[in-house]
Amino acid sequence: MPKVAIIGAGNVGSLAAMRIVEEAIADVVLIDIAKDIAKGKSLDLEDSLSVFRVDSKIKSTEDFSQVKDADVIVITAGFPRKPGMTREDLLNKNVEIIKDVALKIKSLNSKAVIIILTNPVDLMTQVFYKITNFDARKVIGLGASLDSARFANLISQELNVPVSKIDALVVGVHGKGMLPLARFTKVGGKILADLLDEKKINELTEATVSRGATIVAHLGSGSAYFAPSAAISEMVKAIIRDENKKTVASVKLNGEYGLKDIFIGVPVRLGKSGIKNIIELKLNSQEKDLFLKAAEELRKCTISV
Repeated sequence: MPKVAIIGAGNVGSLAAMRIVEEAIADVVLIDIAKDIAKGKSLDLEDSLSVFRVDSKIKSTEDFSQVKDADVIVITAGFPRKPGMTREDLLNKNVEIIKDVALKIKSLNSKAVIIILTNPVDLMTQVFYKITNFDARKVIGLGASLDSARFANLISQELNVPVSKIDALVVGVHGKGMLPLARFTKVGGKILADLLDEKKINELTEATVSRGATIVAHLGSGSAYFAPSAAISEMVKAIIRDENKKTVASVKLNGEYGLKDIFIGVPVRLGKSGIKNIIELKLNSQEKDLFLKAAEELRKCTISV
């Protein structure tokens, strides 16, 4: 059975672990300095597996060396957002955590595919890459796929169409710089831009951009975890099972979209080796301007490592 190491046993990490073991995608080890919490959650998850007649295994530890033979390493560790905070507000708080995690992983496992969810995810993914100098195809930030799922849900509610009929696409920065693309979003095979007027599309775009903050405001403490953990599970499954799955992820561009040496959300195909290829969309002038503007704002947040 393949092995997935999840660093951080909070809501997102533990729910991702649950989804991965219940679908028998891989065995999971939860790694957290809060060993008792991680242990309690892993024991609880162990008990659930017999209900589903699943033979996956899950364990917890504070021993970081357990990442050494993992096929995929998921990083969820970090401070969550609080009401009123942007993802960018978390930058200084979480960069030190990512630096520490990156150095440990670098010394133990350079072959695993790395999935990063710690916010601000595009910048944290870049920090991890700079510290480790791993193969860029194996360093992936999870943000835009979650944004795409949120866009799809909001479209479903607006049009009263099953969400399973919607193929939504959001690119750019996981934050204020995200760019929902109505021209590349399809509803039952029809282009969204042909189904709704510009005003309504702008409303859905704004709702998508603010969706995370809306959830945080309602929760009062912490941030979203059901949808992020689902996005993690789907990404892990695509890698472990070599599905060649089309999704959106924050990856290092090397000339695509006219950009180099920046991690930002774009369509990709995922498989066992990580990023199999980057899909370059034919953006119109308005879309390209917005995308490049988001990239430029991202570049301004330079982090020394």
